[in-house]
Amino acid sequence: MAVEFRVLGPVEAGITDDADGSAGGSLLELGTARQRCVLAVLLAEANRLVQTEQLVDRVWGEQPPQQARGTLRSYVSRLRTALAGVGEVTLARRPGGYLLAVDELAVDVHRFRHLAVEARASEGARALALWERTLELWRGEPFAGLDSPWLSETRALWEHEWFAAQLDRFDAGLHCGRHAELLGQLTALARAHPLDERLASQVMLALYRSGRQADALDHFRQIRERLAEELGTDPGSALQQLHRHILTADPATAGPPTSMTGGRPSVPRQLPAAPPLFVGREKELAELTAALHAHVETGAKVVISAIGGGGGIGKTWLALRWAYQQTARFPDGQLYVNLRGFDPTGQPTTVETALRGFLDALGAAPAEIPADTDTQATLYRSLVAGKRLLIVLDNARDTGQVVPLLPGTPTCAVVITSRNALPALTTTHGARLLPLDILNRDEARRVLTEHLGAERIAAEPAAVDELLRHCSGLPLALGIVAARAVMHATLPLTVVAEELQQAAGRLDALDVGEAELSLRTVLSWSHHALSSEAAALFALLGLAVGADISRQAVASLAALPVARVTTVLRQLETAHLVLQHAPGRYRMHDLVRLYAAELAQSLPPARREEARSRLVDFYLHTAFTAERLLEQARRPIELGRPAPGCEPHALGDVSAASAWLDAEHANLLAVQHLAVEHGWHTPVWQLAWCLTTFHYRRGHHQDLAMWQAGLTATQRLGDPAAQALAHRLLGGAYSKAGMHAEAVSHLTQALALAEQAGDLLVQAHNHFALATAWEQQGNRQQALTHATCALRLSSALGDPVWEAHTLNAVGWYEAHLSHYTPARAHCERALAIFGCHGDRTGEAAALNSLGFIAFRTGCYHRALDYYQRVLSLRRDLHDTYHQADVLEFLGRTHQALGDLDRARSAWRRALESYRTQRRLEDADRVQRYLAALDGQVPAVPGE
Repeated sequence: MAVEFRVLGPVEAGITDDADGSAGGSLLELGTARQRCVLAVLLAEANRLVQTEQLVDRVWGEQPPQQARGTLRSYVSRLRTALAGVGEVTLARRPGGYLLAVDELAVDVHRFRHLAVEARASEGARALALWERTLELWRGEPFAGLDSPWLSETRALWEHEWFAAQLDRFDAGLHCGRHAELLGQLTALARAHPLDERLASQVMLALYRSGRQADALDHFRQIRERLAEELGTDPGSALQQLHRHILTADPATAGPPTSMTGGRPSVPRQLPAAPPLFVGREKELAELTAALHAHVETGAKVVISAIGGGGGIGKTWLALRWAYQQTARFPDGQLYVNLRGFDPTGQPTTVETALRGFLDALGAAPAEIPADTDTQATLYRSLVAGKRLLIVLDNARDTGQVVPLLPGTPTCAVVITSRNALPALTTTHGARLLPLDILNRDEARRVLTEHLGAERIAAEPAAVDELLRHCSGLPLALGIVAARAVMHATLPLTVVAEELQQAAGRLDALDVGEAELSLRTVLSWSHHALSSEAAALFALLGLAVGADISRQAVASLAALPVARVTTVLRQLETAHLVLQHAPGRYRMHDLVRLYAAELAQSLPPARREEARSRLVDFYLHTAFTAERLLEQARRPIELGRPAPGCEPHALGDVSAASAWLDAEHANLLAVQHLAVEHGWHTPVWQLAWCLTTFHYRRGHHQDLAMWQAGLTATQRLGDPAAQALAHRLLGGAYSKAGMHAEAVSHLTQALALAEQAGDLLVQAHNHFALATAWEQQGNRQQALTHATCALRLSSALGDPVWEAHTLNAVGWYEAHLSHYTPARAHCERALAIFGCHGDRTGEAAALNSLGFIAFRTGCYHRALDYYQRVLSLRRDLHDTYHQADVLEFLGRTHQALGDLDRARSAWRRALESYRTQRRLEDADRVQRYLAALDGQVPAVPGE
């Protein structure tokens, strides 16, 4: 006999003849709805202690009855009676709460998750069978008939898990050829989730494999229109690729589908999309493969292939084509960087920037990335050591830009593209050079045939010959010519050839070494084929800075509505002048970008300045909104109104703000540089201010350049107040980066400026920052002195929130100096003030201080409660950097209470976070804690 607990439906407990419940049985009487709610919470947390207060909150919500604890004890007693004699099920009271000990596989939600993990690790028919067993456990709405805020939230989360499992089952079924059987279920679910692109791809694939190609294409049309109408976006690249495959009846689509599951990959996959149409280059592809084989046979240090050739010759496409052919040889992933060695609108990518991108992809945390390039390169080589990685360094300017990015391990391979030959790589690193020439005439003709079709090519042989002559085998030129002809299917190719001839001679500075290969001819002709609105937008894009640009930023640049910009950008995409490399984000090929920049220079100077001003204001005002969402209690700076035509991006909450800053961080740095170049000093320092909280919460402690530029800008403005702010925040950045002398110097200058101005609040801020700087150096007495000064000043100002911050700081330093009684009083006052004013950042800081005090004074249960509340707040604030610190102290507190399993769990999570953030000293310390747990009696670890 066995017991089966069900919560994926009505909360029930049944006695069954077999452990899997297959032989039927009888249901247990579990009492009232509220009593079953208690059981539901304990089942959801099976084998884990649920604190009494937590259980009360989950069962009754924010307004429990006056005798909730007594009622809870009664419910637990009745449940214990109902479960008596059932088997290995124990409902026990533990210090601080209750624990339901049970075989997790007897609880349907835990069995659901167990089977889902097994299914995701399986393949083929076994995976499908496991998914079907998994979903059989779902018997309706979770916790049916019960309700509380926690149950509602958990129900929604579990329904998301069910939805993801359904999609995984559909993938497995489609892989096994069950498309006809699944089609009805797929279409029904798609009606309920009309914007889900993964589900749409499954419907399209099932329709196509059922012989309904037209219906599959119509389904794509429907979701594309709905996405545009409701979200203002286009389908993602995976869905668009499937659409192309169905449109062309690609044989690969008849096989197993490509998974579109989300989530961050476990290995870096940075390669841009593979070339959609690739012709020729068989000899070069074979040479790259031969170099790889020779490397394996000779045991060379690392295989390096350098593809050389002029602009537009197809170096990147060849590198990517070969890279995708070889992905199976490199299971640890692929790294890619565009080094922009010949970027016509800016400087080449610096070695530091390239290394930073690689380190981020390899899991290095911003906070622990060294400041100097040599040490960054050392860390990079350490992270790739022993891994089978393919590294593509695209568009390198010279050998010096490449060498720091080369790994030292023989398991890696490197492919480099450059317009320069890079002969030094051959002598110093044994690179194999592969010069790339233009396509021969047959290959070039095949390119046009692939795009335009054999019938159209055969109909006008003379015009085709003329096109081939003007394109001269240059892949980029051939692609743009083909795009023009495809856009105007009724236009005779003779007319296309004549237009190409008439536009000759406009891009002479960017030929590829032969006079007849003028890219200006092709690009200007493509530009003139655009509508006037698209042509104007294309020219304005030549003013944009950064690696890419969002749809919203383009709208402000052009002073157009976002919906209209989306339509115009689609025209530029069709003409191969921009690429939407991610939903709503666009970039241009270097050569196309140069041509756009040339066009921009022909605009009236006033129009250029207005467009640049709108662009800077877009980033500044959106970043300001993001900063205010991240830290509402911070005293804001004053911004002017955005330039006319600028519409900053609307951000709804902290999550949206964090996501936008993550996506736009590099562009924000580039925009600040643009403002520096144009002498727009005010937005220079204001942009730095807007990123302060983001840098703090992401651990970007090495990103000093923004405030270095900000300080210079304030000095040129001659604004003492702004200078004081810049000195203070630059000093804080130096302090977090471990550059203590520089930190104290700038903070002292900031304090002097504030004292000269008689600004007591700014003086308080600077004393507060000096306290932090001295704490970083280990001088807590000096830190307490400055914190006390900050408190004295803030108390006289009538600013309760800022006074609370200084109260907490004083308490924190007092606690570290073992003055626990005044420390607790100061921090409790701070917490009360923060609570009254809704300052969640302040609450987290004060609770953290109180947790430390409780821990140091042996009040471990109180410390546990404080730290759990801090962790919840840090998560809500998206403060990833400080969550690890809280987890470490949670582990220490659990250990002090003798709960070694929970201590181990918290420390493992802290260790994972520290390692992800590359906080090596912190990780080593926690690793020692974990190692000491084996055979250890409960004890409080030392600091």
